[in-house]
Amino acid sequence: MARVILVTGVARDLGARFARALAEDETLDVIGVDVTPPRHDLGQVSFVRADIRNPVIAKVIKARAVETVVHMAIVASPGRAGRSSMKEINVIGTMQLLAACQKADSFRKLVVQSSVSVYGASPRDPAKFTEDMSPRAQPRTGFAKDALEIESYVRGLGRRRPDVAVTTLRLANLMGAGVDSQLSRFLSLPVVPRVMGYDARLQFLHPSDAIAALLEVTRHTYRGTYNVAAPDVVSLTQALRLMGRPAVGLPQQCGPMIAGMLRQARLGDWSSDQIAALTYGRAMDTTRFVTTTGLAPRFTSREALEEFVSVSAPGLLSAQRVDQALTSVSSLLEGVRRG
Repeated sequence: MARVILVTGVARDLGARFARALAEDETLDVIGVDVTPPRHDLGQVSFVRADIRNPVIAKVIKARAVETVVHMAIVASPGRAGRSSMKEINVIGTMQLLAACQKADSFRKLVVQSSVSVYGASPRDPAKFTEDMSPRAQPRTGFAKDALEIESYVRGLGRRRPDVAVTTLRLANLMGAGVDSQLSRFLSLPVVPRVMGYDARLQFLHPSDAIAALLEVTRHTYRGTYNVAAPDVVSLTQALRLMGRPAVGLPQQCGPMIAGMLRQARLGDWSSDQIAALTYGRAMDTTRFVTTTGLAPRFTSREALEEFVSVSAPGLLSAQRVDQALTSVSSLLEGVRRG
């Protein structure tokens, strides 16, 4: 009999790609759940339109005898729905989903997609966070706060159902061709605002490596919490140089103004925690995941960023733009000489 795996959040790109890859295994019966129909091809995945905030999700889990739940319906940016709706999906939705899982006799495994955001960002941070470290500056707003709450509820389920294998993956910021996130939109600005005197450390994860990690922990049993990221870091200065984007430096006291500018530019619901991450940066130690699973990311942070740059519009300082400017000037000078 096929193992039944339920994946939430399949309307989003990463969730759809993961569920489709998982369903290629004919021994698995994969059910995709989301409140809106997926925009991406789900392959052999059976789609169920359902809201995890509604107790009806318990009926789906019971009726299909779901054995494994992969929770990916976590919203990092509120979009048009607003912060209150984002918190409902993240926190209330997770609570309802876990309550439904706890009651199901068939339920034996939970995989949760968490984030590097749980570590916050401060000038007192270590070079790299291990899974056993706590944030030096506790996240107070937005997605980071939601991620911390979600992890606390997940740990609670693990205590109430010790027979269930619980795995939490803290993923670094995704980066690569086609990635659309608050950070990728920030780096794509024509002129990037930044805090003077700081050069944030950025650590990325290519979507294909994120999917490989999720597939590994779903197919096999690894209990506990794991950091998943490329092993290297890229400084904000290096990232802007690769993007060909000029930057404008602002005093640290202007952090709230920078967040306001980014919100007005409709780049997401930027908070003080996110500005702190772009000021001090942060990175994770991935030794536990690589040692336990034997799986290491194929893309470095720099390679993931270079792939994103290759499909992005060239920045004002990119080699392409500079060559175009030099060609224009050369043509102008040649015209003047002939005239």
